[in-house]
Amino acid sequence: MSLPGMVSWQSKESAEKKIPSAGWPAWQAPSNAGWAAPGKCKQSASPQSGGSSKCEGLNLDCGPILALTILAIGDIKMGDGDSNPRVLLVDDEPPVWELLGEKLGRSGFYWRGCSCGEEALGLLEREHFDAVISDLNMPGMTGLNLLKETRKKYPRLAFLMATGEDDLRVAVEAMKQGSDDYLVKPFHLDAAVGSVRRALEKKQMELELEKYREHLEEIVDQRTRQLQIAVKRIEHTYDDTLEALGAALDLRDTETAGHSRRVSLYCLEIARAMGCTSEQLKTIARGAYLHDIGKIGIPDSILLKEGKLSPEETTVMQTHVRIGYELLSRIPFLAAAAEIVLAHQERYDGTGYPQGLMGEEIPLGARIFAVADTLDAMTSDRPYRQALPFSTAREEVLHESGRQFDPDVVRVFLSLPEQVWENIRRTVAGVRGRMMRPAPGGPRPLVGEAQVQ
Repeated sequence: MSLPGMVSWQSKESAEKKIPSAGWPAWQAPSNAGWAAPGKCKQSASPQSGGSSKCEGLNLDCGPILALTILAIGDIKMGDGDSNPRVLLVDDEPPVWELLGEKLGRSGFYWRGCSCGEEALGLLEREHFDAVISDLNMPGMTGLNLLKETRKKYPRLAFLMATGEDDLRVAVEAMKQGSDDYLVKPFHLDAAVGSVRRALEKKQMELELEKYREHLEEIVDQRTRQLQIAVKRIEHTYDDTLEALGAALDLRDTETAGHSRRVSLYCLEIARAMGCTSEQLKTIARGAYLHDIGKIGIPDSILLKEGKLSPEETTVMQTHVRIGYELLSRIPFLAAAAEIVLAHQERYDGTGYPQGLMGEEIPLGARIFAVADTLDAMTSDRPYRQALPFSTAREEVLHESGRQFDPDVVRVFLSLPEQVWENIRRTVAGVRGRMMRPAPGGPRPLVGEAQVQ
């Protein structure tokens, strides 16, 4: 057997200078039967595998001497499977891979050889290899079949196909199927070594590119998470601003203190029961909370008037829906909520204002708001009457189903117990007079409540 991975060999004179006591009369390059002093030593196995050698005439076991001699000669290097590139040679003609293997060994490669594709797959399972050089035409498993198997199991393995002069078309087909290069028989040994090096360099570049891509994906994921966190912080800042606007409006219109918050929470309960999405809940919560924001543009003499409004004053009061819409529609993240503000005084039968919309022409959020607004108006104290019980409000909502209110929204509203509305009213009353701040880790006042199911 040959010694895998032989790199270079000293001349006889150089070797004898280094170990004159060894007494070797001559040296030669490695052969298929191993390497030995002609006429003196014959190996049964390579020193790597612990085989023994007998020195004829002396009747000595020279295996240990031979191993020590290999280690003593400084320029003779055995292929190191841990540091040198590892190449598996596959050919049904052993002299072919032995010849190429010796050249690879002298060029700094560790190599192993085998005679069929099945044996090659077994070696690949037991040992690590960086490259495979396989003959194209072999009995049993062909080179193309071996290529397919290695590509599936070992995608980072460099694969070179060896072929005769007449098989170039097949070799090109092999490259299409994933072979990194092909070698033409009979081998030009230097060119073969160069092809192996290029194939390994290509695989190394592919590996580095893959690692770079994975690293880039990690960076993108990290940046995406950071962006999402930043967006949420901005969103929370927006909602703090909305809270301030709503609180300012409630302070100005003392008759409806807490009204905006109660209505937004009522709307969320109905919207959840109707199966609205998370985004719809956000829009409905914001639109309901800011539905009367346009009243900022209404004169106090009309907004705070205790008596009945004149027709002219009523017309001015009704402009608050368009004022609110104009204010919010200019803000991108409130554009959808602005539609609810514009339509929150529409009626299901088409007799509302400002556009006289009917049925499903009215945005769903506005149809839900109409029920929630009536519920809060009837169950809140007013200067001219005391708050009415929730049961009375439920009867009024049912009575106006199909006229003022969407029957589908009414049905969902009536399916919810009165305790839900009473709990919301008590909660809002507990924070009246100050802006509501979330507890650490708790939901946000608007967006958080819109997301918590």
